[in-house]
Amino acid sequence: MKTLTLHEPGRWIATDKPEPGGPAPGEVLVCVHRIGICGTDIHAYHGTHPLFTYPRVPGHELGVEVVRVGQGVSNLTPGDRCAVEPYMTCGKCPACRAGKTNCCETLQCLGVHVDGGMREYIVVPADKLHPSRQLGYEALALVETLGIGRHAVERARVAPGECVAVIGLGPIGLTVATFAKLAGARVVGIDVSEQRIAAARTLLGVETLRLDPSGSIQSQWTTGFGDRPAAVFDATGNRASMQNAFDLPGHGGRLIMVGLVIGDLTFDDPAFHRKELTLLASRNATADDFRAIIGQIEANKIDTAAWITHTCQVEALPAELDAWLTPGAGLLKGMCRFD
Repeated sequence: MKTLTLHEPGRWIATDKPEPGGPAPGEVLVCVHRIGICGTDIHAYHGTHPLFTYPRVPGHELGVEVVRVGQGVSNLTPGDRCAVEPYMTCGKCPACRAGKTNCCETLQCLGVHVDGGMREYIVVPADKLHPSRQLGYEALALVETLGIGRHAVERARVAPGECVAVIGLGPIGLTVATFAKLAGARVVGIDVSEQRIAAARTLLGVETLRLDPSGSIQSQWTTGFGDRPAAVFDATGNRASMQNAFDLPGHGGRLIMVGLVIGDLTFDDPAFHRKELTLLASRNATADDFRAIIGQIEANKIDTAAWITHTCQVEALPAELDAWLTPGAGLLKGMCRFD
């Protein structure tokens, strides 16, 4: 089977490997049709992802087809189209027992800690597959990305009528804005890039603020919007942005860190206490998120078609990726395919 491995930062190796055996009881053999390219893959390509190990077969945003089911699997049949929940969990630690599988103590993510879906076939646990009779493989491959945003909004308990700021309007920031809007909030997207600002306006119709990095985020917000937001999501993965974000929430507000950066963050403790801020981290997504998102796409509450801006065959990715990442290329979501 065709397989694409990121051998080290900046170096891809395409190989033809044997198909996997099995599946074992409780597992399913699937054919991979679509693989979304996200910030994790790009950071891994550049050697800047804190959790990625090499060599590795990337790919965790997957739209797949069931080929064969193992003993004891009764909810899936060959031909089913599915999204893959790529977080391999133990099911036994306190987090898993509490239903917080997204932060399992020994979590391993496909394509990051263990080999992922940039190969034609892969075996996964049956409970990590979420089928849909209506959705195509591209929409199913986007469910994991959308799950990051939905989980963050659920963590923040965004309420109708609240004002919410989303800092960083890459794909993850856009998913946060999507679900904040669905929760009934007034959403303002913030970025330094006019291209991303324009995408947020076009795709989601949200209000926007183009940030001047040389100025205070608090003063720029106050000038444009008045009262500060009740909830602020930082989806930048940028240390300076994440630290500056502490200045933006209003008194009694919440700050949700969706992005991830290597190293420490610092903030002014008296200001933090004076506002009685709630600080939340948000990691991955849960099975409930996957099921809810599939239902929302099927109900036409989320339109994923315009998100995909670049496509190629998997084996062409090494030649295409640098061009996708050039300034002005307009990359929002890249999608690779085997068929």
